Amino acid sequence: MRSTFATATVRLYHLDDGDPVAETLFYGPLDEALAIAAAQTEAVQAGLWIATDNDVAHYLDLASD
Repeated sequence: MRSTFATATVRLYHLDDGDPVAETLFYGPLDEALAIAAAQTEAVQAGLWIATDNDVAHYLDLASD
């Protein structure tokens, strides 16, 4: 089960197909991570992932729910 409550601590990171190293953009509450992700360009959003304590989800999958 995904941790989807607003204050769940998550890691927002960007993973580029050409670079195997993930760049952490934010570590903190889910609601803030989603706001930061939404402010990114479409190209960046395509490579964003959100990791909770028990799951990893592509940002665009969460944004479309």
